[in-house]
Amino acid sequence: MTTALYETDFSGWAIRQADLLRHEEYAELDLNNLIEEIEDMAGRHRDALESHLLVLLRHLLKLTALPGSNPSRGWWLTVKEQRQQIRRLLKKNPSLRRLVPDNISDLYEDARDLAIADLMLDGLTDAVLPTHCPWTAEQILDQDWLP
Repeated sequence: MTTALYETDFSGWAIRQADLLRHEEYAELDLNNLIEEIEDMAGRHRDALESHLLVLLRHLLKLTALPGSNPSRGWWLTVKEQRQQIRRLLKKNPSLRRLVPDNISDLYEDARDLAIADLMLDGLTDAVLPTHCPWTAEQILDQDWLP
């Protein structure tokens, strides 16, 4: 019954699982789907961290392309917003903090490619960006630091 409900009415299934847990009716739980959903929840938080880091790195790189000039207001605001999102996510999920350095290493090349494409669209075809991330995780997450 609960597996069929899972396939036809996810919200109804989730409420039913919560009720079963609340009333300690463990034998009635749809364990396979419940386990899968709990694992998916953790994955969504990891995905959100990666997404915020990618956007943050992309915009830090664009700011790097314009040293000594007045950076685009939008780029600066995006950096600030992504750092706030990451800070909130890590506050609610502190175990994700250990993933940040590896995520930065894994995402940097994609962020660089996207930043170069953005800069080219903005007419900055001569922008040279570092091939490896020049910043520490602490710098990247520091609310007040800019390259």
